[in-house]
Amino acid sequence: MKVARALLSVWDKTGIVEFARGLADLGVELLSTGGTAAALRGAEVPVIDLVDVTRSPEILGGRVKTLHPAIHGGLLALRGDQAHMAELARHGIRPIDLIAVTLYPFEAAVAGGADLAAALEQIDVGGVTLLRAAAKNFGDVVVLSRPSQYGDVLDMLRRTGTVDRETRLGLAREAFARTSGYDAAIARYLDQHDAAGVFPPHLVLAFEKAQDLRYGENPHQRGAFYREPGVAGPSVATARQVAGKPLSYNNIADLDVALELAREFEEPVAVIVKHGIPCGVGTGSTLREAYLRAREGDPVSAFGGIVALNRPVDRGTGEALAETFLEAVIAPRFDEDALAALRRWKSLRLMEVAAPGAARPFPVNPLDLRRVQGGLLVQERDAVDLAEDNLKVVTSRAPTAQEWIDLRFAWTVCRYVRSNAIVFARDRQVVGVGAGQMNRVESVRLAARQAGERARGAAMASEAFFPFPDGLEVAIQAGVTAVIHPGGSVRDAEVTAAAEAAGIAMVLTGIRHFRH
Repeated sequence: MKVARALLSVWDKTGIVEFARGLADLGVELLSTGGTAAALRGAEVPVIDLVDVTRSPEILGGRVKTLHPAIHGGLLALRGDQAHMAELARHGIRPIDLIAVTLYPFEAAVAGGADLAAALEQIDVGGVTLLRAAAKNFGDVVVLSRPSQYGDVLDMLRRTGTVDRETRLGLAREAFARTSGYDAAIARYLDQHDAAGVFPPHLVLAFEKAQDLRYGENPHQRGAFYREPGVAGPSVATARQVAGKPLSYNNIADLDVALELAREFEEPVAVIVKHGIPCGVGTGSTLREAYLRAREGDPVSAFGGIVALNRPVDRGTGEALAETFLEAVIAPRFDEDALAALRRWKSLRLMEVAAPGAARPFPVNPLDLRRVQGGLLVQERDAVDLAEDNLKVVTSRAPTAQEWIDLRFAWTVCRYVRSNAIVFARDRQVVGVGAGQMNRVESVRLAARQAGERARGAAMASEAFFPFPDGLEVAIQAGVTAVIHPGGSVRDAEVTAAAEAAGIAMVLTGIRHFRH
């Protein structure tokens, strides 16, 4: 199909002048609305104001400008239908062969903290209607919904004088994806203003593809990474890669765990993750010290791990990181000296992300999602660490000041360990982790074996209660002197009695943190 007449109405004016000039050079008649028409006229591109076509002014402060039969008739008429074309002629309506429309930035407004009234004003009505009309009639109309599409279409028109059906179909698909994603963002936002809207009757999701991946969790699985529209703040989705091979599916999953745990701490911290489980966490007076302490927690598992840091990486930290083969490192920034040290590993993926600072707030979407066959499990994020008012010392010996520090530290880390989860910590350093076991006593044995002599005087956290005293007894034998767990077992009294008999301190939190 040839393009004789085009309508351009864009909020994002990236590339629109160059595109319009290219169309005009090909003899295409250009129609446009307020701000877009002004931009084109300012660039000396010939354009016809839409009001001269509709003979109706823009009204309600611009809320109504393109909703008119002279526009939508020109888009929706089937060129091969004689009755349609005769009806257009009877009403003095000419076909429109191409539209370029970018929508009001609703997602950006919400991400920027717009209140309800301001957000509503950023809901595009006319633009969405134009895109849907043109996409429905892709057999006769070219629909452009993103500036990145302009160049290829203009090149095709210059080379062939037309836009082929396959291209038009692809553009229509992208336009419908854009409008559905836009409506999904609006629905999600309005859910937040409904007291019953945390779990709406219809859960509408829309994500934008950030990148294709070499493969999924395994080489025989295809994979891609999708970004939530409007996401802001420190996250893997907003991070920028500055070195190394492309990220893999597993890299992204591990980076997410590592970064979210690093966000829990205000002092310099290093988190090392392997297969989705923290295997080393340490704090220090400097970032280098924090990383070295994290690595010392389990130097074997640190090999090939993912590291998250909550301070810019300097030369000393970079040199320490470079001593071990790692898959990826994410941090607020890498100094040039650090980059020089780390680039000895050419495949090492280096990611820069906005400084995590303290853990809160989490990203705008408060829900965690998990796919199951035929459905989706949805829950609120587990964003509660410790409720201080719920802490209850149940032994005659209370924790010492240092034990309290280590108990809180171990508890925070334990929230990110796969159940059944056990963490041993000393001096704000993880010295043992037991994860993913089918019984809790085995998780304690794993943590104790990893900690070795470092278990003596350590604090232990368990993300759920001890169903029997046996797990606690293994920890006591290893040398643990303070324990924190939720409580809630029918055998709590027996577990507490075992702690009392051993002279260790025990604290109940009243909060469970299963992680499956």
